[in-house]
Amino acid sequence: MSKPRSNLFDLKTPVHFIACGFGSGLAPKAPGTFGTLAAIPCWLALQMLDRPLYWLVVALAFVLGVFVCGRAARDIGVQDHGAVVWDEFVGLWIALAAVPPDWFWVLLGFALFRLLDIWKPWPIRWCDRNVHGGFGVMLDDAVAGFAVFAILQISLVIYP
Repeated sequence: MSKPRSNLFDLKTPVHFIACGFGSGLAPKAPGTFGTLAAIPCWLALQMLDRPLYWLVVALAFVLGVFVCGRAARDIGVQDHGAVVWDEFVGLWIALAAVPPDWFWVLLGFALFRLLDIWKPWPIRWCDRNVHGGFGVMLDDAVAGFAVFAILQISLVIYP
């Protein structure tokens, strides 16, 4: 019998707290979706930064994620537990990096990111299956984020 989600993670431990997206990944259903939703308020704050600083923060968040997601995986003995959603945070921040602060674009980016994160088309699926550890947890969502970033930027050119 598997342990309930809340017993696997100690949110008083900073690594678990961050890996679980400040607790959002402990949602009983659709933790990835709840984690991605929880990333939006952080994105609202991040989008006020100049673009180079925004990308620096996202890069540092990715590096932090490699550490915290890898450590959480080792602590609980599960490679990519559903409650670990820091990768969704960073993936969404990549996806929304240069969209206008308009709810249409945010919702479109959110929906596309969740679609690619769940469906995992190539090369996202390849990353998910072949790259392990904290880097693997982070990489597939970063690739999904960059794919959505490209789709949104092309869409912004076509539909300004």
